[in-house]
Amino acid sequence: MKSSRRDFLKFAAAAALLPAVRGAGGNETAPAAHPVRMGAPLFCSDEDPEAWALRARQLGYGAVYAPGCRLDDRARIDAIVTAAAQHDIVISEVGRWVNLMDRDPEKAKKNLDYVTEGLALADELDARCCVDIAGSMAEEPWFGPDPGNLTEEFFDRAVENARKIIDAVRPRRAKFAYEMSGWAYPYDVDSYLSLIAAIDRPQFGVHLDICNIVNSPQKFWGTTELINDVFDRLGGMLVSCHAKDLRWEAEKNIHFVECVCGEGKVDWGTALRRLAALPADVPLMIEHMPGEAAYLRSRDNLKEFARENGVEIFGSEEQTL
Repeated sequence: MKSSRRDFLKFAAAAALLPAVRGAGGNETAPAAHPVRMGAPLFCSDEDPEAWALRARQLGYGAVYAPGCRLDDRARIDAIVTAAAQHDIVISEVGRWVNLMDRDPEKAKKNLDYVTEGLALADELDARCCVDIAGSMAEEPWFGPDPGNLTEEFFDRAVENARKIIDAVRPRRAKFAYEMSGWAYPYDVDSYLSLIAAIDRPQFGVHLDICNIVNSPQKFWGTTELINDVFDRLGGMLVSCHAKDLRWEAEKNIHFVECVCGEGKVDWGTALRRLAALPADVPLMIEHMPGEAAYLRSRDNLKEFARENGVEIFGSEEQTL
């Protein structure tokens, strides 16, 4: 991108915002302050919210993804909120995985409405956030890489979309957040700070997926530094995190592959210490595993990393499997 006065102002505003978003514990050795809530898909019916919440605790989880629910189903919303509170389960996020940058204006508008409804639902469920990616200019796949994803036009549309979603809902509890991406805004800490400053809404939060911003050999071999940079500068605004791992398949070009936590190169020990040291209770949600057994391996490996690093995992005493 060519340098411009607008770019300068964006980064100047982000720099001014930095003290407000800096996380607790400005280094990787910050002491653990509270247990980390871990969660994952439950592989059970959520028709009965009480049984659904109990299953989460039986699996040793303190957080869950939002179950299926309509915004106009007041009785089900109340039942979910009650069950989660009774079992001390946090609803981490309402995911709305659609393309807000769709080249078709009608589809883009439909997707914007869908995400707006998701934020309203997240607020009713007392979830930590509603999350989507900022989108993509790619036609196939809808989330894919495209040169348009790194333009000023894309940045401005991402700002406009976030403001429209937040201003339409005016949530009291839940935040709206963009998940980090390897090839579109926000693709690193600086670009996320720029978005935060430009969106300028207290209801906008940060959603972290470390694997999504590992897009170079330097970052693959340097996840400790990457994790510390994220927590140093964005930790105070984190609302939810995704957990998986990365391994490198040796080919003629760079090819990183998602895998079970603990079977790749992500420094989960540092990530867990930094999560535990945050003032806020930020959930860590396992995702993108090939099946239930892989989710449980990720869970167990993360618990081992936590034990080795003096971090408590919330709800581990409940585990019966």
